[in-house]
Amino acid sequence: MELVDTHCHLDFSEFSHDRQQVLDGARNVNVNTIIIPAVKRSSWDTLIELCESSASLQYALGLHPLFIADHVQEHVDNLKEYIKKFDPVAVGEIGLDFYDQNLDRVAQLDIFERQLNVAQSEKLPVILHVRKAHDDVIKMLQKVSLVGGIVHAFNGSLQQAYKYLALNFKFGFGGMLTFERSVKLRKLAKELPLESIVLETDAPDMTVSQHRGERNSPEYLPFCLQALAQVKSLDVEAVAATTTQNARDVLRIT
Repeated sequence: MELVDTHCHLDFSEFSHDRQQVLDGARNVNVNTIIIPAVKRSSWDTLIELCESSASLQYALGLHPLFIADHVQEHVDNLKEYIKKFDPVAVGEIGLDFYDQNLDRVAQLDIFERQLNVAQSEKLPVILHVRKAHDDVIKMLQKVSLVGGIVHAFNGSLQQAYKYLALNFKFGFGGMLTFERSVKLRKLAKELPLESIVLETDAPDMTVSQHRGERNSPEYLPFCLQALAQVKSLDVEAVAATTTQNARDVLRIT
């Protein structure tokens, strides 16, 4: 059994004191591939250096909407240059966050659109962060021609999900699925086709119920796998095989 964590911020400072130990622990539970999406321009160089140090790590490059105050137009030009030089697996983590009212919506829309255009021109999938903005994101995706991507931590409606599916997107499910109180999310995971789902942790955030109150880790991805298998009433190994293949397909990794 082999697993892919399609969304993990292993480059964050929360892992500075034990990063190698965490990576070893992840391998011990069959998490053999970890995708680390960037969040802002200043982190790209250290992120690339980290991923080049381990065959288990791959990266996406992008400008996260939560850090919109840190982004300038030049960073989008830098994104094009870095893609051509370093060949990331995706453009990400990008998107819209309308949940946080303090974030500049106009700036978010502009930076997001520009990054979508880069992804289109470079024929790369995208890794999306979307909060309270699914309809807006879908409209923008429908205006470009992308190869697809992943909607990270998807919690929209089934109707919205099928619009993403028509655009060749998969849906990331992680730690929140392990909480029985996540009724809506578990129902959504049950109803979506397994071929549309990939596993993720979003470590160090959004930890699993088995480690409530602790730092999340890619080592906990098997708990997400077990939760998904449970809500879909399917064999764990079959779910592992399908979600891993889904991740390989959408991110075009081996």
